[in-house]
Parts: sequence; structure tokens; C-alpha cells
Amino acid sequence: MDAHETLRRRTFVVGAGASLLGAGAVSAAEAAVVDGPLPDFHPALKEALTFPLAWGRSPIRDLRAWRRAARATVEEHLLVERQDGTPYAPGFTGRSRTGDYTRELVTVSLTRYERVRGALLTPHGRGPFPAVLLLHDHGARFDIGKEKLVRPWYDDVRLASAQAWADKYFSGRFVGDELARRGYVVLCLDALGWGDRGPLAYEQQQALASNFLNLGSSLAGLMAREDQRAAAFLAGLDRVDARRVAAVGFSMGAYRAWQTAALGDHVAAAASVCWMTGLKEMMVPGNNTLRGQSAYYMLHPGLARHLDIPDVASIAAPKPMLFLDGGLDTLFPAEGVRVAYDKLRAVWRSHHAEERIRTKTWPELGHVFTAPMQDEVVSWLDDVL
Repeated sequence: MDAHETLRRRTFVVGAGASLLGAGAVSAAEAAVVDGPLPDFHPALKEALTFPLAWGRSPIRDLRAWRRAARATVEEHLLVERQDGTPYAPGFTGRSRTGDYTRELVTVSLTRYERVRGALLTPHGRGPFPAVLLLHDHGARFDIGKEKLVRPWYDDVRLASAQAWADKYFSGRFVGDELARRGYVVLCLDALGWGDRGPLAYEQQQALASNFLNLGSSLAGLMAREDQRAAAFLAGLDRVDARRVAAVGFSMGAYRAWQTAALGDHVAAAASVCWMTGLKEMMVPGNNTLRGQSAYYMLHPGLARHLDIPDVASIAAPKPMLFLDGGLDTLFPAEGVRVAYDKLRAVWRSHHAEERIRTKTWPELGHVFTAPMQDEVVSWLDDVL
């Protein structure tokens, strides 16, 4: 928004307040206009968020009962019904062999609304194998989705974009291919708006989310349901050891990974890289979340009246969980990461399972998932699955 538009908008808000409150109320109206996209009274709104269902605040003292109640509350706020009765009806195409694994495209019905195409990588040898549901990021780049993490052997045009993305964030690696080389079945699908389900324009996200809400549904809820179903599909494959399925993701994919571990039982462990914070610490002037748009993929309306972000992730306890972040990551302020990690460790400690959660900050890194971070995730997976 340019300076003229900002002034025009501010004048409108002040004028509206003055017309309601009288000519002498201009200064009060000026004090009530927005601070960027935040209302000036946002501290009062923050203060009202007490997260009463969080473990330790909730009157429920039994951990299993709390987990059931917290999960049910999240489920209610997804606004998208469960899709358990929808047949997957998988179709496989584009099969190709490499030296260490086989690649194929799989198309499945994650919901009753549409079919979704993804990449499925299977190591050579005798299964069943451990498996990873690999969840792609947002990054305001919509022409590629699954291709951000799995080398697109089926499309040279997407390969150029995908390699540039891997060079920027992943030390030039395709994370899915690396996992398959190391013995993991890998499934990576497009979220709505990316790859085969797009490309969405950045400025269209808010309208898309609004239209979902107008239709009594939720964009973020759909993504959560689809990820749950994808995990169940992966765990059900004959080539997969259903007891050893993990969710792994970077950025928005990290959010999706811990959310899937919290909301479903098909994921035994999750590794999340660069997406964890306390909500209040994230809702500060200048944070990317305040721009709207991408935030709608991770916004369940009304849920913050009950649970903070790490409270939702804590529903996964006592599963093994790994959280990595970069100390220079401007998307997630250090204080928000610290608050979240403290809350997470407290819940695992209550389960007498503190050794099952690992939180680590790479102080010299920003919003990236570098080769050393990837190696740490794979080593961790080898240990916990």
C-alpha cells in the first residue's frame, strides 16, 4: 500500500470514529486506528487469550483425557469433517528406477472433493520399510509443490524451478530423494494451490480462504484433513511398516508435520524445521503473519481461545518429536521460539518422556533446511523409528 492509500485509509477510519463520537473525539479515534494491520487495542486482545485448555491450565489432570479433549477441540475448529470413509482409489503412473529407489506418481482421493497427485519413492530391497510423509513449504512459490522436495523426473520445466528452490533452501538437495536413498519410503503431495493444484497467485490466498469460510469450510482445515489422510494412506501401503511412519517438513511443512502428529495416530514421530512459536510472540508489528495471505493456511478460526500453538503440537506427546529452528529466522522471533519450546518440553516432562523431544536452535542460520540439518533429521529418524 502506498503512502497516499495509507493516508486515505487512516482518514476514513478517523472520520468514521469522529462521526460516531462527536467532533471532540478525533484524537481518541486516531488512537484507535490500526498499527500496520494490527488494531491499536491488540494488546488487550492478547491479554484476553489465556489458553484455558492448555496442559497445566486445564482442569483436566489426566494426560490421556486431556489429549482427547484437546484433540477434539482442534477437530471442531477445523470446520472440515473427517474423510475416513472416502476410498483412496490410488492410481500409479510414471514409474522410473534409479540406482537406490523407484519413483512413481500416485493419485489418490484424500477427500471426497477431488483427487490429488503426489510423488512416491520406494527404496530397492525387501520391505516393509520405514516411511516419511514429506510436507512441502509455502514460500510464496506456487508453480511447484511436491517438486520442492522430490526431484521432478517427469517434468523438465518444473525441474529448473525445483532445483533453484533446492539451491536456495536445501543446500541443493532434494530432501525426499535423500531420504529414499537412506532407506525410507517417501510420499509427498501437493497442497491446494501448489503444483498440479495451482498455481495460485499470492494475492489470491485471502480471497480463497474467505470463500472457504463463506462456504462453511476452512482452507487450513482442509489442509489438516488432507495431511491426516495422506499419513493413513502411506501407513497402509504394503511396502511400509505402519509402526514406523514419520512426518517431516520445513516452514509451512513443519507446521503441517507437527499438526499431523498431533491429530492422528498413523504418524509415530515428527521432525519440524522452522515453524514453531508462541502465538502472542508472533503477533507483533512487522511479522509476516500479520500480512494475512499465507497465514490462512495455518489459521483455524477461534482455536486461539482455547489453545496456543505449542499446546496443539503438545497433543502429540509422548511421541518422539524434533524441532529445529534458525536463530536468525525473522519469521519466528527468538522469544516466541523460546516460549514454545518451554511449553513443549513441559508437556513431555509430564509424560515422563522428556528424552523423546528434542529442540535445537542453529544460531547462525535463518529460514533454511541445510544439509547438516537434514543429516541431523535423518539420524534422528534412524534412532526413533
